[in-house]
Amino acid sequence: MIRANGIDVHVEHLEPPAGEPDEVGADRGAGPTLVMIHGMASDSLASWYFTLAKPFADAGLRVVMYDLRGHGHSERPPTGYTLDDFVDDLSAMLTALDVTAPVHLLGNSFGGTIAFAYAARHPDRVASVAAVESSPPTPAWMARVARRLDRAADLLPRPEALAQIVAGRGARVARRARDTGELLMATTLARDLPASALPSAAQISAIDVPVLCLYGANSAVVELAPAVVRLLPQMRTVVLPGEKHTVLVDRPEAVRRLVLAWLREECSVEVAEVATAP
Repeated sequence: MIRANGIDVHVEHLEPPAGEPDEVGADRGAGPTLVMIHGMASDSLASWYFTLAKPFADAGLRVVMYDLRGHGHSERPPTGYTLDDFVDDLSAMLTALDVTAPVHLLGNSFGGTIAFAYAARHPDRVASVAAVESSPPTPAWMARVARRLDRAADLLPRPEALAQIVAGRGARVARRARDTGELLMATTLARDLPASALPSAAQISAIDVPVLCLYGANSAVVELAPAVVRLLPQMRTVVLPGEKHTVLVDRPEAVRRLVLAWLREECSVEVAEVATAP
């Protein structure tokens, strides 16, 4: 746990394998920092920890993951869930960790939105942004987020809803749904996030680092891709056939391969090849 922006934040990090010292004594295993940001409400850093964290560290990156405020093992204040609050948390966390070089940001779903918002506000502290099933904080995207939060806040506190989830999708999914309902009942998240002040289109377009966006072909989020390209013409877009919003969990090896190749080709990051999981 670290103290950042007035709350206790649960942080996990993985270091790359140690390398041989170079001519001036620097460790070749000390790679650039990749910050992984998970999605909203039903997610936590576990979605990175059990999928891509170790493969990215094995490729030579310092990997930092953290639970967003109110999520996982981080503190759950009753209020303070605007986009600015999440960006402030990320900024304070990096300061507390003494990360001073520009970081590579990798966000899943709303975690990508936080990454884009951070890059818009702190352009000198970002080396690249990769997002899985996400969008910059545009009014169209935030309206979708608000509708999903409203539906969840209305449905999940109902006992019959959890019973239906158990019957249809199993106890594990039902536990996550219950935790999400508790988060929405105990905090102002569902009210704060839709009321967030958003960066302007010009501020988003000013992000001039390499950008990668991955989408599932069967997810509604891919509909936003053309608008994102208009804002960020340097963006590389990859659509994975047959995949839904859960592409990170369903196709982690594809995400790993695509992001590492992009870091190598577009960001000039020296990353090693990583063996595919059996």
